[in-house]
This record gives sequence, C-alpha cells and structure tokens, in this order.
Amino acid sequence: MNAIALKIDVDTLRGTREGVPQLQSLLLAHQARATFLFSLGPDHTGRAVKRVFRKGFLGKVQRTSVLEHYGLKTLLYGTLLPGPDIGLEAAGPMRATEAAGFETGIHTWDHVAWQDGVVQASAAWTERQMRLAEDRFKAVFGHSARIHGAAGWQMNDAAFRHLDDAGFEWSSDTRGTGPFIPVIAGRPCRCPQLPTTLPTLDELIGIGGLDASNVAGHLLRLTAEPPVSAHVFTLHAELEGMRLAPVLDTLLSGWREQGYRLVSLGELGKSIDPSALPRCTVLRGAVAGRSGTLALQGEQLPDSPLHFS
Repeated sequence: MNAIALKIDVDTLRGTREGVPQLQSLLLAHQARATFLFSLGPDHTGRAVKRVFRKGFLGKVQRTSVLEHYGLKTLLYGTLLPGPDIGLEAAGPMRATEAAGFETGIHTWDHVAWQDGVVQASAAWTERQMRLAEDRFKAVFGHSARIHGAAGWQMNDAAFRHLDDAGFEWSSDTRGTGPFIPVIAGRPCRCPQLPTTLPTLDELIGIGGLDASNVAGHLLRLTAEPPVSAHVFTLHAELEGMRLAPVLDTLLSGWREQGYRLVSLGELGKSIDPSALPRCTVLRGAVAGRSGTLALQGEQLPDSPLHFS
C-alpha cells in the first residue's frame, strides 16, 4: 500500500480547541484522511517540568520553543493552575472531528501521568487509566474506541494485554519499520501494531541545521522512495495544528506529488492481513531527537502459525 497514515496526537485542552479544527481544515483542503487520538482526562501539562532531569529534555525544550507552541497557561496546568478536564470541556470539538468524517481514537487519560509513569506502573494502575479513557471516549462519542496510540510511545506489558481484552482492532503505540504483531512475555497479542515509521517534526527541528523553513524538504527526501510497507507519520495538534501548519501544508502537497495516499490508521489496518504480519518483540530504546526511551519494534521472531492467548 503506497500510503502514509497520518496519526494526530492531541495532548492538551488548547490543542483540542484550537489545533484540531485548524488541522481538519488543512486536511480537508488536501483531501487527506487522518486519525485523531485524543487525551480525554485532566490536562496536567505543567507537571512535565520534572522531566528537566531527563537526559536530552532541556535541549529539546530549547530547540522546539515549547512556550511558543503550547502557551504559558497550558504549561501551568497541574501546577500553579488546576488541570482542566479535556473530555468535559472540549467534547464539542472532539465530536466535530467525527462529524467532519475523520477517524478518532484514544491517546490517553492523563498524558503526563501515563508518559512519565506507565513503564514502572502496576497492572492495576495501567488498567484503571485505560478504562477511564475508554469510558470517557464512549461518553463523548457514543461508541467504543477501536484505535489506541499511547502517549509518548510509552507502554508496559499490561497495557499491551489490555488492548486485546478491550477489543481494540489496531494500535500505534510503538516506533518501528512496519506493521507487526507484538509478542509480549513470549505470547503474541491479537491487536496489531501500526508503528510510527518517520521522525516527527519536533525531533528534527533544531538538529543538523533543520528549522521550520527546510524540515519539510528533509522529510520529503526520506519518503522519496516508497517503503516496503506503508509509512505512519505522527503529528501533534499543538504543533502542526498551530504554528507549524505551513510545514504540514508543504508536506501534504509533497506527499501527494510523490504518489502517496494519505490515509487513516484504520484504512491502513484494513489493508493488512494480520496472519501475514511478522511477529516481533517490543523493546525499549532511544530515538534521535527525543529524550528518554520509547517502546520500539524489536527483533522478528521465527515464522510459525499464530496461536493467540
């Protein structure tokens, strides 16, 4: 499938109210499909300040102008200002996304709590966070979510198992090279992973002379030759939906010119036969331009018939 699936992470109240509608207008102008993954609980963006001690975090903040993109008020939520409940305060823009014909799914309940805590969290904490998001999603949209994309590409074994138990059809929680069946603790999951395959704008800007004026050209060079399987590109409502919208506009035009279909995660998933996918481990590792470690597609295991647990 010569396609790029567009995965849109919506992290904040501001991103939901302001970035999401602008992204919809831009995508519709390019006749592009996409999947919007929403944060559905409290906006505690300000609590991310504790990442200052994580290697590479300060450099990323300086490179990507966090204050400029997120705004001072958002950066105080959960510290000096109470964290607003995104799902309650911005249900309208969320529902308008589906009304405009776009696919929706779950990003997280509490973005900062998940991104900073899930790796060390218990199965009980993990399940509670996921169920809170699932219940709120159903309250907002009137139906259950089919697609999940974890905040910060952070997962643990219990989270992968919960995706199966909750009946998710596809998920995009990892970074990798192509769709795969994750094997967790020696057992294959039912829910296929559609990993992010391309670097994100915030990972590229400020590195190697790249800035908003030339980063689109860099990405288009990376996609000049079609991949063995489709690409997945992750963008953010707070970035490409706001100040980096002109970069996205250039990318969408460029990908059309390169012959790509711009699709949702669901469209990509429906084009895949899960029984034909490679089974791969999931490991933790670094990604250039991003602080900390993420869930990565690991080694491919020997071919054998799939027997789901």
